[in-house]
Amino acid sequence: MGSPIDSWENATAIFTGAGGASPVIILLLAVVVCFGAIAYGGMKEEESYKKHK
Repeated sequence: MGSPIDSWENATAIFTGAGGASPVIILLLAVVVCFGAIAYGGMKEEESYKKHK
């Protein structure tokens, strides 16, 4: 099971989102979802606290 690649000279890597707006959009979306989950959990916790007081 050998590889058809004999050496790594002139090998390149292509990152299909690096340098554009994609990483920023994904980061902001992740932050919004995280804070949304925390806020939603806090609201449900408060609701449960009031119900079982």
